[in-house]
Amino acid sequence: MTAVILETSAPSLRRNFWRGVWRVMKRKPSRMFGVALIIGFALMGIFGPMLYPELLPRDTDAISAPPSWEHWFGTDPQGRDVTALVITGARYVLLSALVTAVITVVLGAAIGLFSGFKRGRWDSVLMRLTDMKLTIPGLPLLLVLSTVWKFGNPFQIGLVLGLLGWGGVARAVRAQTLSLRERGFIEAARGLGLSTTHIVGKELLPSMAPYIAMNTLIAVTGAVYAQVGLFFLGVLPYESNNWGVMLNLAVFQAGAMTTPSALGYLLAPLLAILLLTLGIVLVVDAMDEIFNPRLREE
Repeated sequence: MTAVILETSAPSLRRNFWRGVWRVMKRKPSRMFGVALIIGFALMGIFGPMLYPELLPRDTDAISAPPSWEHWFGTDPQGRDVTALVITGARYVLLSALVTAVITVVLGAAIGLFSGFKRGRWDSVLMRLTDMKLTIPGLPLLLVLSTVWKFGNPFQIGLVLGLLGWGGVARAVRAQTLSLRERGFIEAARGLGLSTTHIVGKELLPSMAPYIAMNTLIAVTGAVYAQVGLFFLGVLPYESNNWGVMLNLAVFQAGAMTTPSALGYLLAPLLAILLLTLGIVLVVDAMDEIFNPRLREE
């Protein structure tokens, strides 16, 4: 009888959860706008490059042309449409940011959960490893790796940034785990003799899921800033089209800071980064209210 009740209540709980999500999202139109922005960028990254040929056409009669109806943000010094460059360059930026976020959160959450739950020797070893990782300077390491890797593949830069960025997440998740491990339901699970894998995976992880989900979105923005900044500074080679390369070429090749006609070449990738960040911030604000009942408005 109890099993039947549990089976019938699970779908009901899921429906109630998604109804609550919908109520929170529609309470503020800005949150729906944030979701629309994220979906729009996701579609841009998936389907955007399919809308244009691999080699974008060049208009030799419009070199570094100002914005117009034909070219909304003007053209670059090679006569290519800046809007097309932003759209086709989104896949590299978003895919590498997603890879970075997944590696950062999965690795950091796994280490933080296990370390905070086990305590003792395991905690000391993993936290010393985390401290050592936090002391590794990322920029010099990327300078060395750039001599070996061309980073033309977004998975390469995503892998490196992810392996460099998990330390902070591990520390934060460990702190949350230390507070949760003293709760009654964890004590009961330990009293029943359940395995560490079961307690961490079935008891602690669901409680930490909202926090981990928000850290994933925040990690995406951090990864976007990191890679765009590295390409802009010229640390990474220009083997692919992305927003960081556009910013570098706009400033140092097209002279966008001093040439008004080339200003659109600089503003287009900046606007894309701003809108993506805005969408993530608005969704994170909604997630905080969804998963924290104390913040829900009546």
